[in-house]
Amino acid sequence: MTVTMLVGPGAERLPAVPTQGYGHAMIDPADKAFLTDLFNAAIRAADAKKVLQGYLPAKPKGKTVVIGAGKGAAQLAAAFEELWGEPVEGVVVTRYGYGAPCQNIRVMEAAHPVPDAAGLAAADALIEAVSGLCEDDLVIALITGGGSALLPAPPGGLTLDDEQLLNEVLLASGAPISVMNAIRKHVSRIKGGRLAMAAFPANVLSLIVSDVPGDAPSQVASGPTVPDEADQAQALAAISAWNIDVPPHIVEYIRTNPAPAPSHPAFARNRAEVVASARLSLEAAAARALTLGIPAVILSDAIEGEAREVAKMHGAMTHEVLTRNRPFSAPCVLLSGGETTVTLNGAGRGGRNTEFLLSLAITCEGLKGFTALAADTDGIDGSEDNAGAFANGQSAGRLRAMGQDPSALLTANDAWGAFDALGDLFSPGPTGTNVNDFRAILIR
Repeated sequence: MTVTMLVGPGAERLPAVPTQGYGHAMIDPADKAFLTDLFNAAIRAADAKKVLQGYLPAKPKGKTVVIGAGKGAAQLAAAFEELWGEPVEGVVVTRYGYGAPCQNIRVMEAAHPVPDAAGLAAADALIEAVSGLCEDDLVIALITGGGSALLPAPPGGLTLDDEQLLNEVLLASGAPISVMNAIRKHVSRIKGGRLAMAAFPANVLSLIVSDVPGDAPSQVASGPTVPDEADQAQALAAISAWNIDVPPHIVEYIRTNPAPAPSHPAFARNRAEVVASARLSLEAAAARALTLGIPAVILSDAIEGEAREVAKMHGAMTHEVLTRNRPFSAPCVLLSGGETTVTLNGAGRGGRNTEFLLSLAITCEGLKGFTALAADTDGIDGSEDNAGAFANGQSAGRLRAMGQDPSALLTANDAWGAFDALGDLFSPGPTGTNVNDFRAILIR
């Protein structure tokens, strides 16, 4: 028997491959354990205490104020307190359920990915924490992915409702994170370096856990303490190019209110360091795979694009390795990172990693010899409580045996529903860090 593999819901096809007797077998628990081990190695490489140790500055003459935002901000704050060894003050904000106990630093929680009133209060608290400082004071900014949504701070004339609506249309647009952040930073009292401006003339050291392709410090959390060169014209051009349905009054605000430029004198006493990233975590996972006897190949740590389209490329490469033993020899593990996007067309449940896997399962339907894990390193993929899921060449067939159409589920953006039905969701819980997506394909 042979099966012709459909690539996604359309008519694109990969060559037919033999699948005699593949049936509808469950995913091998040993493969799940192996891939989970690699995921854990990636997370350990971004451990808060480990990554901060090499970046502690000299103690200031004045006071030390810690601020932070993102899904791993509370863990970074707790680790900083332990490493610093002296009392500090400050406030950080993280996602609901992602808090960690701190001695003196106040930990606030707010909504992600759509901002709420708690986030608005947290943004005001961060601005207040750095106000009125002097040249002898030091501000430590602990910034991780997720900070954009956690720090709503609508500027004059705009409201929290406006910022919530902006976030919703950006998330639904399919635009890459760099485009979303270039727009968001123009509609804020805190993003685009404005928090660092509020701290002037204190010294500001930003210690950043990057979740963006390329690891540009100004892109993480829309750069509350790090400005970038993207100006109004670029933000407006991005809205047009990606056909994003931004309300006219927000477009007008962007048009008439420039974000601060990096050359502004208030940034002269600032420094930013990327202390953890997808690259470092993928390298740790590759090293772990080798110790377990399987060589690993890192395809890229900066892959962007529609999740279902990125899956087709990964599927084609998996097919090539399994059927022609090129460009890499089996056994091996294909690793990749970055941040894919999902353009919402349906009302289903699921994040970009589960969508990637459902498209991969359709692309490689019937192909024997591989198992894949795709997960968000913060522990949450989209709006559900899973980080991602597992898939193999039998996943789509198992769905069909249950009376479900994998392509219809993909069209409806209901990848979560697909892997929930299969029992293959991956749910490690909050990890305390965020270095973007983690994808691993084990080829036996």
